[in-house]
Amino acid sequence: MTSSDPTPLMARKRAVMSQASLCEKLGALQDLPGYWEGTGFSLIARPHFGPEAKNGFFLQLNMLHETVEFTTIGSPVFNRGSLQEDMAIYGVTYMHRVTDAGSGGALHIEPGMFLNIPATTAPSADASIARLGTIPHGNAFCTVGFAQEAEYDRIPGIPPANTIPFPIGGTPPEPGSANSFEEYNLSIPSAVRTGSLPAEITQVLVNDPNQMLRDTLQTQVEQEGKTLNWITRLITRTADDKSIGNIPFITANANTLDFESVWAIESVTDACGDEYLQLQYSQTALINFRGMSYPHVAVGTLVKAF
Repeated sequence: MTSSDPTPLMARKRAVMSQASLCEKLGALQDLPGYWEGTGFSLIARPHFGPEAKNGFFLQLNMLHETVEFTTIGSPVFNRGSLQEDMAIYGVTYMHRVTDAGSGGALHIEPGMFLNIPATTAPSADASIARLGTIPHGNAFCTVGFAQEAEYDRIPGIPPANTIPFPIGGTPPEPGSANSFEEYNLSIPSAVRTGSLPAEITQVLVNDPNQMLRDTLQTQVEQEGKTLNWITRLITRTADDKSIGNIPFITANANTLDFESVWAIESVTDACGDEYLQLQYSQTALINFRGMSYPHVAVGTLVKAF
């Protein structure tokens, strides 16, 4: 490491930096700090211990109201090196709260962090980002990935999100594959699926929750006269089956070892010429029980309010 300061990195003062300096150090994370609010959709097949569940699960479907607040970690976080010189990480903490959009009932709360990690020599790796989070069911995860930045003068393509269960360790079905589980077919009444669904939850949405993100962008551009300027995608996933820690009950009953997410920061200009930021995300956790992996998919669109 080359530096004009001869003081060892770990010995330097951990002082709060100026906002301009912090933005540079945060890199792709620099637009996250603040308060975001919006709506989303969640699909989860959860274990159901009852005779009415012939396939052993209940399909829970919710429209969501969401808030997430990001706070800058104001000073560097130093990591000691044994095979390379010490390194400094910069990042943000967050608190994600999710309630049912209709009833207001609590669904999810998640404290976590996004980290901006410089390139390393041991191991040899390019600059990266990481997302860490803790779930009150008894899970804690660490996902690693990269940032992707692009300018857009059109609606970007968003690949489909799979919701079809598949054998543990197997390959997820191809997009458009038939789902043999009737719980996912909204035309068939089911005692093991959320009842009295709001009109927004359609078969199209159950088949591919990412359609909600596409519809939002299409409405903004084609009906509301908005323009999408640029996107910064934060793409992370678990590296192996040690990336998620679960309490013993979760391990035995609904083991979760795989998690991937894309959080996209988007600059949008409205019909009046004013620019604002919105955050679209899509994430999938695989919940394993009874020999199958059941995708838990959540998507959302939030606007930066403060």
